[in-house]
Amino acid sequence: MSSLSIYPLSAPEQPLLRTLRAEDIAAELAKIGVSFERWTPRAPLPRDADDDAVRAAYAEDIARIGAANGYASIDVVRLFPDNPQRDELRAKFLAEHTHDDDEARFFAEGRGAFYLHVDARVFAVLCEAGDFIRVPKNTLHWFDMGPQPHFTAIRWFTRADGWVAQFTGSPYSELFPRFERLAESAL
Repeated sequence: MSSLSIYPLSAPEQPLLRTLRAEDIAAELAKIGVSFERWTPRAPLPRDADDDAVRAAYAEDIARIGAANGYASIDVVRLFPDNPQRDELRAKFLAEHTHDDDEARFFAEGRGAFYLHVDARVFAVLCEAGDFIRVPKNTLHWFDMGPQPHFTAIRWFTRADGWVAQFTGSPYSELFPRFERLAESAL
């Protein structure tokens, strides 16, 4: 189940707000310029589905989001628990960073958690299949896919070179509850 937990930067174990309601998640995130939508996922994707199959399944949504936001390219990311690089990838995305581009992502299957560091708060958004999130460029954030990642995500970009991060070196991402704790509290 999708969830939003908002923490004060000074108290990473004491959420100010926790909600599971998609309407509340969208409303709270809109206050900081982040878009959140719940879509109905298409039929489950077969384990061996390639990027073209994912693109074909979501062609209408890809075109709609691209046209509405000026995105020039997309990619598809699929990770499963047996990926031999899962630990490296988790560590990379767990570091706080920004982008010169929006972070726009739709979860076609599985789940992952975005952490948005805005002013003196951290917004922890547990996304699941059917969730679309658009984080504006230059927003401090990190992403946690968990120790056993399982997700398929479509990502949109205005840049042809796709995902390019500027890492901050901040230790904040180490202080807040990880994916596992968010997933437990969303049950």
